[in-house]
Order: sequence, then C-alpha cells, then structure tokens
Amino acid sequence: MAPIEVHLIAADGRSHTVRARVGRSLMRAAVDGRIDGIAADCGGCLNCATCHVVVDTAWAVKLPPPSSDEQAMLEMTAAPRQPTSRLSCQ
Repeated sequence: MAPIEVHLIAADGRSHTVRARVGRSLMRAAVDGRIDGIAADCGGCLNCATCHVVVDTAWAVKLPPPSSDEQAMLEMTAAPRQPTSRLSCQ
C-alpha cells in the first residue's frame, strides 16, 4: 500500500506534512518525520503521554474511542487536555 500524507499543525501554528504508512501510528510518522513536540519517550508503549496530540474535530469523530488505558494516560499530559486529545501512539 502506498504511503499517505499526514498534515500536522504544531502548537505554535507551524504546519508540517509527513509521509506515513497505513496501519502505523501517527506517533511513528511524526517521530520518523522529525517533528518537534512529539517526544514519544516510551516508544509507543502507552506509558508516558509525551505523544499527546489534539485531533481536529472532523477527524476525531472518525476515530474509535480511546481505551481506558489511553484515557488514564491522557490525565497526565503536559499540555492541558482538550475534548479531542489523543495519544498519537494509539
């Protein structure tokens, strides 16, 4: 399957486009694309919340609901949690 383009907007408003493989996490695409702000300290193991992102509402409604483990980790994000906050490793 061909890579897709993912458009990310940093907290400071800068826009980034990265290429990602279907089925891989957004966290992995951001780290591979060297996007600042996605630390991913745990490497995607769902135990650090350093890959916190806020998903545009139009896309957030297309995602499955966060698991109870993701919900718990979202309580520990460095930036304030938003209604469409998710962990990009998930």
